[in-house]
Amino acid sequence: MPSRQIIQIDEEKCNGCGQCIVSCAEGALALVNGKAKLVSDVYCDGLGACLGECPEGALTIAEREAPEFDQAAVKQHLQNDPGHAHKPVMACPSGKALVFERSPGPAPETMEPGSELSHWPIKLQLLSPAAPFLKGADLILAADCAPFAFPDFHRRFLRGKAVAIGCPKLDDLAAHMDRLADILKHSGIKSLTVVRMEVPCCFGFVHAAREALARSGLSIPLEEVVIARQGGIVEQRTRATG
Repeated sequence: MPSRQIIQIDEEKCNGCGQCIVSCAEGALALVNGKAKLVSDVYCDGLGACLGECPEGALTIAEREAPEFDQAAVKQHLQNDPGHAHKPVMACPSGKALVFERSPGPAPETMEPGSELSHWPIKLQLLSPAAPFLKGADLILAADCAPFAFPDFHRRFLRGKAVAIGCPKLDDLAAHMDRLADILKHSGIKSLTVVRMEVPCCFGFVHAAREALARSGLSIPLEEVVIARQGGIVEQRTRATG
């Protein structure tokens, strides 16, 4: 048997958070008895996309005897488990779906401004299309930097809406398109608003939203809000879809 690079998991370090499973496009990893396990050697390409997602450093790439990576086997594996790409990670509190109750109306002037966040998780790649808070929701797709640049983000954008966040420059934009298309297709989203920064690379989220809408077959409003680096709204408009 040939020797090649393949994932290795230190079970003593693994805390079962499941973040590596979400990041493995081949479905090579699974949670078994609270620990990440390699499902089959032939599903692992040895490229290590999952390494950076492990908060405990339990994953490494090792050189050992293993059968060759089999793309055809991976395709069949994913066809047999089509929900793999958007399975919520429930082994870790960070991935558990939560809905927060919020009192209607503004907070009294004597109090600090309240949070308008109505659910958890908020990272796009952790959202399940089956999450109850997405059903029939108005969805905000926000670039990670936008809430920091725009001080009134909660009141202006989050009140009464669902939110998904990510970075169109540093994240896997193709994976974001896939996840967003699944959410749009299965959740009956009523409207989609992209809140992005004015920097050119952030336009990637508008492209992702339009492509996801095209894949989903939905015909819903797509709003774009552009935030300045020093705060404030540079532009706000309705984008053509279809």
